[in-house]
Amino acid sequence: MNELASRADRLDAEDPLGAFRKRFHIPPASGGEPSIYFCGNSLGLQPREATSAVEGLLEDWQRYGVAGHTRGQHPWIPYQEQFAEPLAVLTGARPSEVVCMNTLTVNLHLMMVSFYRPRSHRYRLLIEKPAFPSDRYAVESQVRFHGLDPADALIEIGPRNGESVIRTEDVLEILDSRGESIALVMLPGIQYYSGQRFDMPAITTAARARGCRVGWDLAHAIGNVPLALHDWDADFAVWCSYKYLNGGPGAVAGCFVHERHGQDPDLPRFAGWWGHEKATRFRMDPGFRPSPGAEGWQLSNPPIFSMAPLVPALQIFMEAGMDRLAAKSARLTGWLEELIRTRLGHRIEILTPGEPEQRGCQLSLRVKPGGPTGHEVFERLSVAGVVVDWREPDVIRAAPVPLYNTYSDVAEFVRRLEDALS
Repeated sequence: MNELASRADRLDAEDPLGAFRKRFHIPPASGGEPSIYFCGNSLGLQPREATSAVEGLLEDWQRYGVAGHTRGQHPWIPYQEQFAEPLAVLTGARPSEVVCMNTLTVNLHLMMVSFYRPRSHRYRLLIEKPAFPSDRYAVESQVRFHGLDPADALIEIGPRNGESVIRTEDVLEILDSRGESIALVMLPGIQYYSGQRFDMPAITTAARARGCRVGWDLAHAIGNVPLALHDWDADFAVWCSYKYLNGGPGAVAGCFVHERHGQDPDLPRFAGWWGHEKATRFRMDPGFRPSPGAEGWQLSNPPIFSMAPLVPALQIFMEAGMDRLAAKSARLTGWLEELIRTRLGHRIEILTPGEPEQRGCQLSLRVKPGGPTGHEVFERLSVAGVVVDWREPDVIRAAPVPLYNTYSDVAEFVRRLEDALS
């Protein structure tokens, strides 16, 4: 492993993004050394600037009280507007098409109110199997809300027998054969369990050609892979901000609504005060007139303190650049895959696709029979100072995040994984 460590050191020395690691707090392992943190797909790390961002708002509250809505360094009334530009960059959208609000599942429900409008002949909803539980719960409840039976209205697509990922050709075949009955296609940009990256432009194009509305759950995609939601012509998308965006636990989520819908005030929606047009919001008139764009789906005034850590987190993305991050991610994850296959392939199966365009930075690993179980390996890694993620029934998810992980992290992870397997 000395040769491997030397190679990692050389790669780190040549990494143009290496300095960004210093912008984050790396949790220590039990011995005080930094842990190998490969869990940004579950909770991203804290930007060092997050503390001052929150403290600045607390000082404004202390100094101005209610006047902080219009005074201070960052007045609260327009506070959420500063997220439009960076979120537009990260999603490939226009600033008017994105908004920072609520949590992912709340936003998913709000979007389905507007975009899942079942009719007699077009009432089905296409979702992957197994979907993340929250998505599954949300779509089932929306189907039942419309008086429909999920057993009939839900179309679930999963991997073929003996395979671990869903083939794009199978999604397109369903859209071709059953698209006339599908009201909404609701899929993830990256599947949480397998780490598979869906072909979002191809699926969106095929679905819209059959008259389906298309929504994407970007929880594991935003901040992980480049996106182009406006050009892909998706109807909507939702995401959380606590994974790759590093906004902190329970961070305020986000939403994309294509401008063709954002300019339609008659589109059905659940309305709230903060979604009312800004010019007349404080007149307290009874009639709801939505703000143009995605902001028209807001409900309540935003939780300012919860938003604060996301400000420096997104600033780091703007400095690093999503294209550069994606390039490093492909190299970092590719090297991790190479080392696992060549050194540990007899004990580890990689479920995630090997093609860089079909994944982000996550590799989903399954321990083969013939030694300690997968969960035993996961527990041994935890004791050894490696932070990864366990997903039932048998998958270890490892995500080398390009903003703060290094090639040395990859080399050391493989060494500790080898020890855990012995």
